[in-house]
Amino acid sequence: MIRLTRVLSFAALAITTMATGGALAQSFPNKPIRIVVPFAAGGTSDILARLFAPGLQERLGQPIVVDNKPGAGGNIGADFVAKSAPDGHTVVLMDVGNLTISPSLYPNLPFDIQRDFGPVTLIMYSPHLLAVNPNLPVNTVAELVQYAKTHPGKLNYGTTGLGGAPHLAGLQLAQALGLSWVDIPAKGGADSILHVMSGQADLLFNGMVATLPHVKSGKLRLLAVSSDARMPGLPDTPTVAEATRISGFKTGTWQGVLASAGTPPAILGQLRDAFAAIAARPDVKEKLAGMGADPVLNAPAAFGEWLKSEQARWAGVVQKAGLKIQ
Repeated sequence: MIRLTRVLSFAALAITTMATGGALAQSFPNKPIRIVVPFAAGGTSDILARLFAPGLQERLGQPIVVDNKPGAGGNIGADFVAKSAPDGHTVVLMDVGNLTISPSLYPNLPFDIQRDFGPVTLIMYSPHLLAVNPNLPVNTVAELVQYAKTHPGKLNYGTTGLGGAPHLAGLQLAQALGLSWVDIPAKGGADSILHVMSGQADLLFNGMVATLPHVKSGKLRLLAVSSDARMPGLPDTPTVAEATRISGFKTGTWQGVLASAGTPPAILGQLRDAFAAIAARPDVKEKLAGMGADPVLNAPAAFGEWLKSEQARWAGVVQKAGLKIQ
């Protein structure tokens, strides 16, 4: 009799939970939606959030607020969203490549990717651009490598922050080619670009979306792209793998959206469908293509599996490098 009572209690709880989740989904959204960008304004995540915001506001019928919360390689803003109410009204849009690296780098990370987030969708992949300050006397990757070898420890390498995907991209390249350069961390992609343009740093790997306009303006000199094949919009620019003969070298920015854990699946699905609908609009498609972005817009479950596999991949890279950030 006791066992039957417990079964009935669990069944009632499950039904109540499903009903609550269904009610939340039916009323969503019922207030402004905050898109937290955990980097400074002007970087790839910020550009994307502001590109999608007007369409999302029109589709969802609520104001969309883009809120920049930079710091700790994106972890401060991510933690803010992890601890927010699980109702879909607060999400983080960020380079989730950074997010999958963080567990291996930060021993005291205040959140767990698998436990504390509800995946919405992976919006896009965009490669890093390897670019240098135009005053640096190099025009190719081969010349950069030669310069670095004849001036060991003299080159300053701009990053979006220690432990971010651009940092590890430069680390991988330096390890593979036996190079030595000094990391100059910034608060995000935009700051990192400013460091290189101003001469505080000599080179960087950074997201194509934020970096390409400065290449086109002549403020940065482009040497290579970190995709596995040449980009259609940059047919004369070699890949890093081509230029260095490092087989399989591929890095970049994977921009994704997450809510807090416990957000009802129906709401996660609504958010994913909204982002997918905006990405399919001709004007947005054109802008994404012009930025070298490859749209993904997968389902929440598929995005969750991707996060798991990427976390495992980067754990190996970080372990090999012996990196830890307190």
